[in-house]
Amino acid sequence: MSLDNTICKEIFNEISFSNEEIEIINAVFFRETFKKGTQLLKASDNVDRQYYIIDGCLRSYHIDTQGREYTVQFGIKDWWMSDYTAFFSNSKAIMNIEVLQDATVYRILDEEKEYLYNKIPKIESFFRKKLERAFAAFQRRILSELSLTATQRYLNFIKSFPNIEKSVKNYHIASYLGITTESLSRIRKELSHK
Repeated sequence: MSLDNTICKEIFNEISFSNEEIEIINAVFFRETFKKGTQLLKASDNVDRQYYIIDGCLRSYHIDTQGREYTVQFGIKDWWMSDYTAFFSNSKAIMNIEVLQDATVYRILDEEKEYLYNKIPKIESFFRKKLERAFAAFQRRILSELSLTATQRYLNFIKSFPNIEKSVKNYHIASYLGITTESLSRIRKELSHK
C-alpha cells in the first residue's frame, strides 16, 4: 500500500519520512481553498493557526486608529503566513489576513504543530530554520524602510515579488512600501523613462 505523500513533497520537500511519519503529517495538515477577497483573519481574532501557501497570494496588514492600512507581508507559493505576534504570544490578532488572488493553502493548528514537533523532531528543526530566515528577512525589510529611498524600496519589491506587482492593487503595494499611491505612480513613471 502506497501512502499519499503530497503534503510532504509540497511542504517538506527536503526531508524524507517513514510511512508512519507521513500518516502523522497527513492527519494534521488540512488543505483549503479560498476565493479572492476572503478574510482569513481579522484583528482581535484568536490566532491558533498558520497557513502554508500552495498557490495564490495572501496579504497581512494592520489598520491603525485613523483607519490607515499598512501592508506588512505578501504571501505567495511556498510561504507561511499568520499573525505571528499573536500566534507566539497567545494573544489576540493585531493583523488582518486577506486573500488577494484565489489561493490554496495547508492549515495547521498550533496544538497540532506541537504534536508534530514531539512525534517528528526533524520537523521542529525545519520550522526553526524557516523562522530564522523569516526573522532575518523582516530585519532586512525594517532596515530598508529606515535607510533606502522609496525608489530603492520599490525596486527591491519588484525583485522580491516579480509575479505579484501586476496582480495586486496599487494601494497594497504603496502601503507595503510606506508611501502613497501617488508616490508609487511617480516612481513608476520615472523608472519607465530611464
